[in-house]
Formats: sequence, C-alpha cells, structure tokens
Amino acid sequence: MRGTTVPPGTPCRATREGELPVHRLEVPLPNALPFAVGTFDTIGPLSRAAFPHRHTFHEIVHVTGGTGTHVVDLARWELRPPHLCVIAPGQVHHWDDARDLTGSVLLFTDDFLLDHPADRDLLRRLSERPWLTLDEPAHTRITRLVAELDDEYQRGEAGVETVLRALLHVLVVRVARLRATPAAPPPARAGAVAEEFGRLSNRTDHALWSVAAYAERIGVTPGYLTEAVKTATGRTPSQLVREARTHEAKRLLAKTELTVRQVAARTGFADPAYFCRFFRRETGVSPGAFRRGDDARSQ
Repeated sequence: MRGTTVPPGTPCRATREGELPVHRLEVPLPNALPFAVGTFDTIGPLSRAAFPHRHTFHEIVHVTGGTGTHVVDLARWELRPPHLCVIAPGQVHHWDDARDLTGSVLLFTDDFLLDHPADRDLLRRLSERPWLTLDEPAHTRITRLVAELDDEYQRGEAGVETVLRALLHVLVVRVARLRATPAAPPPARAGAVAEEFGRLSNRTDHALWSVAAYAERIGVTPGYLTEAVKTATGRTPSQLVREARTHEAKRLLAKTELTVRQVAARTGFADPAYFCRFFRRETGVSPGAFRRGDDARSQ
C-alpha cells in the first residue's frame, strides 16, 4: 500500500475541512520493516491519542492495565483489563479519559502480511467486533507471543522479517480462534476476489460507493463479484456496500462538524435528500436526529 509508511516525525497529511486525521506508520528508515511493536510509551503518544483518527495500517492492542474507555467507531468499550483490540485500516478510534494505560501495541501494514495473505481477511472480520476481554489462559498465551514479537523486533538479527511474520501469523490465528472466526475458504479465484473486495471496502475511498465501481477496480464483472463475495461471506456486496456507506455516514455525523450535505457528498450521494432517505431507511432515524443522539448508539 503506497504511502502507508513514513519517516519518524512526518506530519499527517493535510485533511479537508471536517475530515478526521489519518495516521501513517512511522518507520526509522526508507527500507525498514512496515512493522512496529512496543509499549504505549515506546510507540509514542499517538498510541493513546484522545482524538478520533484513522490509520492506514492495522493495529493490535494488548491492554494489561489502566482505566478509561476505548472508542472504536461508535462503540465505547470500558477498560477492565486484560483486553485485546484489533483495529483495521480506515476504522476510527480514540481513547477517552484513559489513565495508567499499560500493555503492548503492534502496528503493521497490509504489505507485511505478504507470507500469509489470508490473515487480512481474519483481521477484517476480527475488527468488526474488535474488543475482547481475555481470560487468564488466553492472556498468558497472548502475553508470551507478544513478548516474543517484541524481543525479536528489538534484536533485529538475521531473518528478523521472516520470524516476525511467522509470529504475527500465529498471533492472528490464535486470536481468531478465541473469536470463533469462520475459516472455511472459498474457491481459489473467488476467494482472491472476495479478499480484495474486503480490503478495498475497509478503505475510505470516496470513488468506491457502488458494486460496479468495486468490480471495475478489481477487474471482474459485477455478477462475478456478487457470486464471489456471497460465497465467501454469505452476503452480497450490495449489502456490504450499503453498510459501509451507512457506517461512514455515522462516523462523519458523530465525529465531525460536516453539514448533512457535505456528509452526503463524502459518502457518494449527489442529492442530499436522497441521502437522508437512504440513511433513514438503513438506521431508522434521520441524519439530524442521529447527530443529536436520538438513536441507540450508546446501548
């Protein structure tokens, strides 16, 4: 993914009025790994940022101590450690009144999953319900794996990239087991098409708000895309695109000061009135009522 890693200290890309900041993964050298692991302190203050923002990379957070709330998209998760959290590229999150936060943070781009591309789909599905409270055996296993990753990363010896990828793969698979994530693979080409659709649908690309646009970007017909995604997920891409547009609209209404007209434009609606009808049909409330809190977001 182009532009997902930058040298340390590189400012965030300028955002348009009302947009949320997008953070890229800082790496010390142009040829350094698109991967980092450390504590909240060693990763830096952005690892506990109190303002809503997005990433161009994946983040796995292992929380071992602290109080406060972690907000992922529109869901609020109160800290009662130990926890594990999986945040996908494009998701909005921040920490609210977090105090004495301890634990580990893993950051990596899609490119780092080169050896195990199926992990991208596992991470996407994990990020749909990202917050997990760990029991003692699971916490012990996760702690051991994260410590191995941190030790290997800090040593930086020969073969470090291969070992880190292998350990990260083990971590992702074991976390997926905890969440009982379905792992039955679809047929090879259909699976690749569905995986690419899932990767693209997690990005905030304002040109991709229709099944036809996704199909053109991937290089297949809309009919083939529909069959591939339905085989892989049991749902149609049109359903998933509607959910993605609705979710993005909710994010912008809840976390920015954009007008309803601007939110409509950012989610691919040229006609604000049609956007309002679409939003009401999908959520049961108007955009204005949602912004005022006349919904069940906090439940």
